[in-house]
Amino acid sequence: MLTAQRPKVVIVGTGMVGATFGYALLWSGLTPEIILIDVNRARAAGEAMDLSHAMPFHRPINIRSGEYADCAGATVVAIAAGAAQRPGETRPELAQRNARVFDEIIPQVVRYAPEAILLIATNPVDSLTYYALRLSGLPPSQVIGAGTILDTARLRYILGARFGVDPRSVHAYIVGEHGDTEVPLWSSATIAGMSIDEYCAVTGAPCLDGEREQIFAQVRDAAYHIIELKGATYFAIASGMERIVESILRDQHTILTVSGLLEDCHGVSDVCISVPMVIGRQGIERRLCVPMSPEEEARFQASARAVREVIDTLPLPQPVA
Repeated sequence: MLTAQRPKVVIVGTGMVGATFGYALLWSGLTPEIILIDVNRARAAGEAMDLSHAMPFHRPINIRSGEYADCAGATVVAIAAGAAQRPGETRPELAQRNARVFDEIIPQVVRYAPEAILLIATNPVDSLTYYALRLSGLPPSQVIGAGTILDTARLRYILGARFGVDPRSVHAYIVGEHGDTEVPLWSSATIAGMSIDEYCAVTGAPCLDGEREQIFAQVRDAAYHIIELKGATYFAIASGMERIVESILRDQHTILTVSGLLEDCHGVSDVCISVPMVIGRQGIERRLCVPMSPEEEARFQASARAVREVIDTLPLPQPVA
């Protein structure tokens, strides 16, 4: 059981994702203290200074660079450190490189902050969430991967634009791997409590006949297009991470598609992938194995196998605790 503590957030890794997440936290006013840690200490110090200079436009908080000892008492430690995927590099190869990075980070974080919730953003996020879980020895509720929170947001945005409604009024999920095998749950997608087909019938809007796979491809391939255009993605994932942290710090019990350990969910066990999960002060409070059509369930199981194949290439560690 996590104890009440000052809501300090630590960010390990101050590349584009980590730094943008820091700015999202500053903007939100969720926490009175943000600590930035990076193997490149000058980079962390520079990002902390830059963020501090934005403070007069927001709320006064303590932002500084630090060491792993500064994780002590943190409510959330977000891991955004790691290498980007190289051209032609496979996901197992990337996972192995970033697992070595985690070997340096996770034991230090757990040493100083055993009660903190770990929020994993480093890719491939699902296999590395599982690796962090096993390396840390923490309860599964305390290790959360960013998972498909961004993919779900992309689907809702595209559907909102397609039907001319606020994307926050669209309820649709992407589950499974954050990657090529992710699964859109069309069978449970709703607008105003109605299925997509019912919404079209009631409003007279042209429906999605023949468009579903095209829309899903836009969601699945969005990161590739953004990286091609500007080199990296960071605004949207940082916003998703901020939303996860908000639900934790404010104990909101929000349902978010994040990656966590599953056991006997549509035939999937002992793997970290995304389903809707209830997130609150204790981390993952409940995992919701939402209904799926037979086709969706088969694709979900295939997605889990793809993640498991990557996990099986990693030298799974003995827990530190």
